[in-house]
Amino acid sequence: MAYPISKLIIPPIYRLWVRKVEGIANIHHDETFIVAANHSSYFDDFLLPIIIVPKINKKMHAWVNASFWKNPFSRFFLDLWGGIPMHVAKEENAKEKNKAAINLTINYLKKKEPVMIFPEGKRNDGNLLRGHVGIARLALKSKFPVLPCGIIGANKVLPKGKFFPRLARCEVRIGKLMHFDRHYNKKPTKKILEEVTRSIMKEIAKLTGQKYNH
Repeated sequence: MAYPISKLIIPPIYRLWVRKVEGIANIHHDETFIVAANHSSYFDDFLLPIIIVPKINKKMHAWVNASFWKNPFSRFFLDLWGGIPMHVAKEENAKEKNKAAINLTINYLKKKEPVMIFPEGKRNDGNLLRGHVGIARLALKSKFPVLPCGIIGANKVLPKGKFFPRLARCEVRIGKLMHFDRHYNKKPTKKILEEVTRSIMKEIAKLTGQKYNH
């Protein structure tokens, strides 16, 4: 995300809608990680960066649906904030484009700049959706740990179809880093990718007080 904009300007405004943040001690300045969180509102997009960026004092990136680059206004800010476009399967050459995006992501991680991912791929209705294996593919290829985060109530702050926050407050719970060392030197089979994705989503579910049954 934009730095230092996300550190100096947005936090004071965003914190008006944040009731509580737990697990902040799980963010280590000297660790590079992949942030994985549930996604129920566009409010989430800045919520985690305003919490994490001041703690690590580093630039933060995010995977974003490539369709948002079609709008000149959103494209300007996404490029400014270091957004990484991810393409849906039906798009032409999506597989090749996403491979390039993963390599770009790894380059950012190697520069010690964390990347935020919403494994569900889109906003949910408050209940967790099935996680996509892209998060697992990145974690295993890059060999960087995953920082699971649970966001509670963001959909009440900024519901779907609304453009201005409501008089509500949300909570953020940050879990402990997840390492997948036992899979690093193995071929990332479908079974392994699904297993890693499921373990990440179950941790997010635990943080949000939900169950993950996918």
